[in-house]
Amino acid sequence: MPQGSRKRLILFTRYPEPGSTKTRMIPQLGTAGAAQLQRQMTRHIVSRVTAFTALHPTPLEIRFDGGNKNLMAAWLGAAFDYSPQGKGDIGLRMGRAFEDGFGVGYDTVVIIGSDIPDITADIIHKAFEGLKKQDLVFGPAGDGGYYLIGMHKSTFIQANPRLFNEIRWGTDGVLSQTLAVAEELRLSYLLLDTLNDVDRPEDLAVWQRALKPTSEPLGKMRLSIIIPTLNEAERIEETITHLQKSKAVEIVVVDGGSRDNTLELARSLGARVLVTNASKAVQMNAGAAESVGDVLLFLHADTRLPDNFDAKVMAAVDQNGFCAGAFSLGIDSDAKGLQFIERVANWRSRIFQMPYGDQALFVCRDLFNEIGGFPDIPIMEDFELIRRLRRKRKISILPDCVRTSPRRYLNFGILKTWFLNQIIIAAYYLGIPPERLARWYRRDKGNFGN
Repeated sequence: MPQGSRKRLILFTRYPEPGSTKTRMIPQLGTAGAAQLQRQMTRHIVSRVTAFTALHPTPLEIRFDGGNKNLMAAWLGAAFDYSPQGKGDIGLRMGRAFEDGFGVGYDTVVIIGSDIPDITADIIHKAFEGLKKQDLVFGPAGDGGYYLIGMHKSTFIQANPRLFNEIRWGTDGVLSQTLAVAEELRLSYLLLDTLNDVDRPEDLAVWQRALKPTSEPLGKMRLSIIIPTLNEAERIEETITHLQKSKAVEIVVVDGGSRDNTLELARSLGARVLVTNASKAVQMNAGAAESVGDVLLFLHADTRLPDNFDAKVMAAVDQNGFCAGAFSLGIDSDAKGLQFIERVANWRSRIFQMPYGDQALFVCRDLFNEIGGFPDIPIMEDFELIRRLRRKRKISILPDCVRTSPRRYLNFGILKTWFLNQIIIAAYYLGIPPERLARWYRRDKGNFGN
């Protein structure tokens, strides 16, 4: 049995354009809601895929329908390869994807869809492991189709085009017809777990169950803490250890490609770890998609929450009209200039309801999904999220303070950092593109960019 050493994983999805995405959902969700569901589900699957590739390095290609490469990269990040699915039915498009993958030198290719929220890194791993002994591997879908198919190059040569051309696509007999062809060709196959896809309004319960496992008590609100990281080994252990004083929270670390041992430390402490490209917006959206909490709290790795933070967040959420909020700002330094910045930031937060990301923003999942999550921009993503939240609901500013590191101010200078912050905000209001602003302000280094 062939055991190719070069593996490729391919994800089939569609660009979330209202009116042409998840069309069967439009009668219930509307065009914008259906497109938003597509956006959320694809991000969810990408987070599962990156969890797999973090443990089993495998190149990912995203085959898309609608949109273009630039739009896809702006949406999901530039870390992946993108190719259009091309014309024809799903069989022709999958056949083309396999042919292209084998044509550039891969020995084993697995294709998955983006409509199966229960797919996991373990299932993907089982698919590649299964292909060490079998010609084909399938992930059966509850509607009679399949959500995953994998094979070797030699299998493709033997089975193509029959495996894709002799199937009545869109019927409940897709898998059974495919297996009949495989048996006629004397090809061995492995069947993975049967999972349900989300394609019709009645399937929405599958999506909700995937986000909210039934193991939790009904009616109990859950809190997920999402921490975007990049080379935070000096701080992540202390941050996670402090959070674990509360037993009722989920901790999700989303790493942007650390070169130190941030990932190893986070995993050793029991946090759920994901890997994406280095974009805070992409990281936080991926963490939100992967998490299970009813309330999401986005925490910087160098920020410590106050004691009993979980009870305080849930109490704020329980208040009528408060579905989003943040803590007051505390900077972990006695420097007089930083004390002034604290006072100004807290005054701004309470008067104008404009907290920033280092104040540990929290928001109910439903509201976060409704506004589309963090905008995928290289800077000011937290600022824009708050602006969107303000249009929907009143924002609660809790009196308890977080304690955030002064490193950015001390590295660059207190006055210079504060002044640069104001320039960036004013420029953003004036409509200067975030890409240009990001070149001015290197958030992770605290200095001007070129």
